[in-house]
Amino acid sequence: MTTIDWDSLADSFDQEPDHGLLDPDVRAAWAARLEGWLPGEPSRVLDLGCGTGSLALLAAEQGHRVTAVDLSPRMVGLARSKLAGTDAEVLVGDAGRPPVGERTFDVVLARHVLWMLPDPEEALRHWASLLRPGGRLVLIEGVWSGTGLPAARLTAALALLTERVHHERLSADPALWGRPVDDERYALIARSATPRRHAEVVDVHLILRRGDEVLLARRSGTGYGDGLLNGPSGHVEQGEDVRTAMIREACEEIGVELTPADLRVALVMQHRGPAGQPRIGWFFEAEYGAGGEPFNREPEKCSGLSWHPLSALPDDLVAYCRAGLDAYRAGERFVIHWHEDDDPIAHTPGSQDRSVILPATHRETASTPGRSGD
Repeated sequence: MTTIDWDSLADSFDQEPDHGLLDPDVRAAWAARLEGWLPGEPSRVLDLGCGTGSLALLAAEQGHRVTAVDLSPRMVGLARSKLAGTDAEVLVGDAGRPPVGERTFDVVLARHVLWMLPDPEEALRHWASLLRPGGRLVLIEGVWSGTGLPAARLTAALALLTERVHHERLSADPALWGRPVDDERYALIARSATPRRHAEVVDVHLILRRGDEVLLARRSGTGYGDGLLNGPSGHVEQGEDVRTAMIREACEEIGVELTPADLRVALVMQHRGPAGQPRIGWFFEAEYGAGGEPFNREPEKCSGLSWHPLSALPDDLVAYCRAGLDAYRAGERFVIHWHEDDDPIAHTPGSQDRSVILPATHRETASTPGRSGD
């Protein structure tokens, strides 16, 4: 790891136009860029590796509330002098782990800082955690004489942490540097995800009964639970209700043409597969013979159909399907089945049961008081 003598660099940074912004034209060029990168309304800005506070001052002058951080006490002293008269806060601390406690910010700003940190990707992960929902990272970096960080590396890292990344090439604008430059200099503006309402995939499952038997399909070529048994099932598509989706899936998977009158709601289950996202599953019951004889209509996704006694189900079932069938047989109607990340996809006899049965309301029809015998 390279050791930086920040104190010895403080004066030289303040004298160079691309760090000190003492040249009025350079300062105006950076102010214009910053105005486009920062929110239009007053916001909380965290300036990391602030140096002598040049960008922090521009942000404060544009109406933002700035917290600036630098590792060098000497630079912090210079920044505090430069920011005197504003409400900016300047702290001594590591840019990679700024001393801001539990506070979050609308913007995390850093110029020529990431390339000096031992693990830039880890710093980005931490910085992203400091953003409020909908906040943004503003990163100014480059490659100078083979030293620095290429934009492609940071863009790839940011793609895993943020919703979208905007790249601006800065090398071609000599006003920013006080002279023409021919190396790679750029800005990346990465926006975090805007908070959204919770949403879950809705799927439908068919319990096709032949007396005590139920029809199961063996998964194949799907990439999830292949080789395991599962009931005929699928996802609700845009614009469908769950009953319509069940009729469509039954036709597509097993060639059975059901009608709404053939279906009865058997069970509703919220379930989550290992390391997966939550889903809502609607299980419908239908009797054998309704809609015709079932057959394997999707051999690319299913290696075969088979009937099994509901009272003696096989073990090689997808776990949440087995949990749903067990709850259905017990007469339950509402279930949560929540995998832990390291749980197997398959039902495992003797393992911890992840099912949580939710009690349903039972109401008896009551006669209106005083009306009996009318």
